[in-house]
Amino acid sequence: MSKIALVDDDRNILTSVSMTLEAEGFEVETYNDGQAALDAFNKKLPDMAVLDIKMPRMDGMDLLQRLRQKSAMPVIFLTSKDDEIDEVLGLRMGADDYVKKPFSQRLLVERIRALLRRQDAVETNEVGDTEETKVIERGELRMDPLRHAVSWKGKDVSLTVTEFLLLQALAQRPGFVKSRDQLMDVAYDDQVYVDDRTIDSHIKRLRKKMRTADDEFSAIETLYGIGYRYNEE
Repeated sequence: MSKIALVDDDRNILTSVSMTLEAEGFEVETYNDGQAALDAFNKKLPDMAVLDIKMPRMDGMDLLQRLRQKSAMPVIFLTSKDDEIDEVLGLRMGADDYVKKPFSQRLLVERIRALLRRQDAVETNEVGDTEETKVIERGELRMDPLRHAVSWKGKDVSLTVTEFLLLQALAQRPGFVKSRDQLMDVAYDDQVYVDDRTIDSHIKRLRKKMRTADDEFSAIETLYGIGYRYNEE
């Protein structure tokens, strides 16, 4: 049973969404502010977090920033319908997805299931010995899908599930261009629609993380109007 942390200062959302998730077979922990959630996460992490952005004491952005210092677990943001800036900022900071308020609880459940499926795909060997599970070594890059491990020049780099899948898709075929649509298919479930901006934000975040291991990292090339490719160094 997957454990989901639901963090929102709206008690109606906490009550209704937690009831829906529990009916779908999830274990749910609820928190009405970011600080309370962080205190709990410091003791034991859930399998996934669903975070509101605007909350008292500690907002969702600050909580995500603290969380990403210790964990790459999947995170979905709940955003207001007019907060496009918050959506982009959240993705750049390392959120895996976002759902706009007011939202369909069925949609949220599908997004949660999609992220958990993707996480299982990179953490287990249930799919057998395939291109998706083989260790990738491309110059200074080493990726081990079964351990969700990435290193560059021998230095470990912590990636979210989405970032890992995007890098894996690019590194599997160096020199070949992947369009944004192709990367969306790799990183997201068919039932989840994202736009080009979302993929671009994930790529920017991925580059930033790789540059923590090497500030001259430039293996991911942007082809404007076309997509991205990995250039083996």
